[in-house]
Order: sequence, then structure tokens, then C-alpha cells
Amino acid sequence: MQIPAPFDYVRATSVANALELLSRHGAESRVVAGGHSLLPMMKLRLSRPEWLIDINDLYELDFILRDGDKLRIGALTRHTTLLESDDIAALFPIVRDAEAVIADPVVRNRGTIGGSLCQADPAEDLSTVCDVLAAEAVIRGPAGERTLPMADFHRGPYETAVGQDELLCEVRIPIRPRSGSAYEKVERRVGDWAVGAAGASVTLAADGTIADAAVGLTALGLDHTVAGAAELLRGRQPGEELFAEAGRLAAAACDPVADQRGPIDYKRHLADELTRRVLRQACARAAQTQEG
Repeated sequence: MQIPAPFDYVRATSVANALELLSRHGAESRVVAGGHSLLPMMKLRLSRPEWLIDINDLYELDFILRDGDKLRIGALTRHTTLLESDDIAALFPIVRDAEAVIADPVVRNRGTIGGSLCQADPAEDLSTVCDVLAAEAVIRGPAGERTLPMADFHRGPYETAVGQDELLCEVRIPIRPRSGSAYEKVERRVGDWAVGAAGASVTLAADGTIADAAVGLTALGLDHTVAGAAELLRGRQPGEELFAEAGRLAAAACDPVADQRGPIDYKRHLADELTRRVLRQACARAAQTQEG
């Protein structure tokens, strides 16, 4: 039996209270919501916090709200809520694509978008999704509130810009007309971590050419979006030759490692093929919104 090291537990009553508890208990304190990443690490003694600060009562962080040209998502919003949201499906189908293949219903019912992003696991799906959607992270701490682009939020495997005495409170995603997005994942079995995955977001110009685009990869050794993808795609008509060119670029940009999920050549092939698929789907969805 795997048993965590001893720890103390407290339940926060508000964001202000959670921040005060983080400051009071210092570097050995961690917040917990769903706990599906933190608790297994504690059982393996890879993480040994002295205090767990439960934020499940912070209902002020559980929301999906359209605000002008942005969609605001509270950090405590559950995966299931994102999966079932009509606003999410209409504006950002990539989120529904990803949520449908995240773990299993038990995890999706308890896990949160904030927990996923703050875990910063290289095989975590929503980090790629937020990268390609150019999302912003709203972080609160003793010095007040600050907003960071997702490219600055993630600093590497299991590392984010959230300070020890800070809390990720919200994710903001820009809403762009004539846009579409998609996510595809290859896994060994349902609910497993990705062998490889890709996400894309595309905005079309009035003439049907690509005005802007972003491509990201999951579990394939690439931080943030594929460098040069936007430049390659911008101003060109969507088509299979263009998608193939982008796939080759993604395969060259990634840096996968060989492991029990597959060799390097296979993972580069996934980067290529999945990039083609998500660009094809994202462009088709953008064209549908343009027609609508």
C-alpha cells in the first residue's frame, strides 16, 4: 500500500482566505481541488507537502462567462462542465475534442482546468489547447492580480509562473470570428496519457485564405506552439498540400523520446499525421462558421 507522508489539512473559504493560508504555511503548502495528479505523487512520496489547502468551496472560481470578445473560464471549472458547455462547443470545439479524451468520467467529474494547467505535465492536453487558442492566465497573489499569456505561464515540465503564494484564478480565451479549432490524440487505451496529440486553431480571412493559425503538440517534446507554423500557413488557401507541409514542419520541430509508448520515428510520424488531421478539421470548422 502506498501511503502519503503525514500532512495537515485546511479548507479555504474564499480566494482571499486561500492566499492568506498559502502565505502563512509557506513553501510546504499545496492547494488541492480534484487531486488526481497531486495525490498519486504524494502516495509515491514524490511530493511531500506539509499542508494541503482545499479550494473546492471557492465557487467564485467555477464559471464560464462570455465577456465581449473573450470567453472567461474560472480555474475551478470541472472538465465535465467544459465538455458539456454549449458555448465551449460553439466557440472552441478543440476544448470539447480534448475533454472527451481526458482520462475517464471519474477524473473529469472532479478534475479542474486550473489543476490541469498548474500541473504542467508534458502529456497534459489542456496546456496544448490553451497554447493554440492564445489564452491568458489570470493569477492572484499578495501583490494583486496579473495576467500572463499562456506562452509565459508554462515554463517547462511541471513548472509554471504561479508563485508559491499565488493562485491561478481564471483563463481568458480571445473570441475570433471565422475561426475553427480541433484536437486529436493517440493513446494506448481509453483514458491513458497521450502517446502523441496535436491541436490547431485557424482563423480565415474573408476570401477564404488563412489569416492566422497555431499548431501545438502534446507529449512529443515540444514546448508551446510549432515555431513557424503561423508564417507557413498565413495567407494561403487551405488544402492537403499545405497541411502536409505543416505536418512535416511539426515533425521536424518536435523532440520526442523513446519509451514504452513508442520509438522516436513513430512519434515523429504522429506529429506529422495528427497535425494534418487537426488543420483539416480546424479549417473545415472555420469555413462553417464563415458560412453561418
